[in-house]
Amino acid sequence: MDFLGKITQGLKKTRDSLFGQVASVLQHGRDLRDEDYGTLEAALLRADVGPATTDKILEGVRARLADHAFQGDAQGALGAEIEAILVGGSGASLGNGEDKFPTGNTAPPYVILVVGVNGSGKTTTIAKLADQYKRAGDSVLLVACDTFRAAAADQLGIWAERAGVEIVKQEPGADPAAVAFDGMARAKSRGIRRVLVDTAGRLHVKVNLMEEVKKIRRVIEQQIPGAPHEVLLVLDATTGQNALQQAREFDKALGVTGLVLTKLDGSAKGGVALAIADTMRLPIRWVGVGEGLEDLMPFDAPDFAKALIQTS
Repeated sequence: MDFLGKITQGLKKTRDSLFGQVASVLQHGRDLRDEDYGTLEAALLRADVGPATTDKILEGVRARLADHAFQGDAQGALGAEIEAILVGGSGASLGNGEDKFPTGNTAPPYVILVVGVNGSGKTTTIAKLADQYKRAGDSVLLVACDTFRAAAADQLGIWAERAGVEIVKQEPGADPAAVAFDGMARAKSRGIRRVLVDTAGRLHVKVNLMEEVKKIRRVIEQQIPGAPHEVLLVLDATTGQNALQQAREFDKALGVTGLVLTKLDGSAKGGVALAIADTMRLPIRWVGVGEGLEDLMPFDAPDFAKALIQTS
């Protein structure tokens, strides 16, 4: 199934929350009344789009419907505004799918530092990425820098075995930065193309834990100049606006370059994707709409917008 089919299924709860009460509003045609805009506002807020982004969307809808050059109806205007936010969040890269391996001066390995709080789906996201990169023909190395949880490295090791990729790990309680050092050395010596670095799930408000991830990043930079090439933040869509706060804190500490939005199929708060794109101006690289390896998909802004406003 293509992205549109998957994301249409995955956004069902959000779509039902967003449009369950406003389908008739979108069928009124070009002329929306003030109360119709109030209904749309309530629906967007209910889907965790957030007040500022909701206001921006509604202002855009008003402007489009007042423009005689616009040929669409209210539903089309809403979809166009949603797509504009998703595409405009960080320029051309947003909605452009997965990260692209540089074809210029950057030589392998391409290092992705994966961060996020406990329960966000970080470890399974790494496994799914490893599987996809391996299937695409890349050599892949997993680096288990989550030494805080005793089972973390073992869990990642199971996924590495399933995906048929290498892993660097140490005993629980080891220095995560030392694991990162070993991982970069292995990647260079083996000529690995993709390196995925796992980190301990941590509360973004714990300063000492964030400092640990900064240390991991410094070690990676020292070993491979220009790395990490991607700092990928995994966010659980079911947490709604809290995901936006996580994005702020991780970006401040680490300079996030891309987002993975997981568990969209289990959430009625998928509108937070719009709030994050609008507020943070960070690209959504991947979205998760299920448990299977194939259920992590490169993000596509136009299809996401289309799936979100589909009323039939």
